[in-house]
Order: sequence, then structure tokens, then C-alpha cells
Amino acid sequence: MQDKPTAKQLLEAVADFLEQDVMPELSGRKGFHVRVSVNLLRILTREWELDAVHRDADAAGIAALLGHDGDLEEMRDELAEKLRGGDFDDQADDVLAFLRAAAQRKLAIANPKYVLE
Repeated sequence: MQDKPTAKQLLEAVADFLEQDVMPELSGRKGFHVRVSVNLLRILTREWELDAVHRDADAAGIAALLGHDGDLEEMRDELAEKLRGGDFDDQADDVLAFLRAAAQRKLAIANPKYVLE
């Protein structure tokens, strides 16, 4: 583990600098690119903070549906294949609940303004 500042703090500091000090000085194309850069840094900050918890929640949810644990990416592939094959047609409510929760986790990183409470 690194001493302070942490990676998250560094991302936040760069985003704050660009947003507060640079963006007000720019307009047009450069202003737009700075705004996009700030948004990307905010996304990276949230991902840095939430990724492990979200991966654990995804793994637990998929494992519950599949009935076994495993590598998250492999379980995602298996779930997708079984969904396409109709294996979960009788568990639509459980699958939908998982997919909604997974989408909410993705929104919490991409743009928390869109997270449904």
C-alpha cells in the first residue's frame, strides 16, 4: 500500500484542478475535452472505490443463480449462455432482480445521478 496521497485522492485532486481551475478558462472544443476528462477521472475514482465490492456482489448474485462458485468472468459467460438457451425461463424474477441490481452498480460508477433509490 502506498502512503498518502492515495490513488483515489490523486484522481480527485486532478479532477478538482481541471474542473475548478482549468475549465472556467476554456470554451469550445478545449472546454469540452476538459469536461470529458473530468468526467472520466470521476468515473475512475468511483471505480477505484467501488470495484471490489461490486465484483463481489456480482459474483455472489451469479453464483446464486448458477448454483456454484467460480471465476467471475467464466460465470458471466455461463450465465449468458444459459440465458440464451432458456435455462432460466422459470426463474425470470430472480434473474431480473439480479440484472437490475447489477445495472444499478454499473450506474453508481458511470453516473450516480441515474441510480434509482
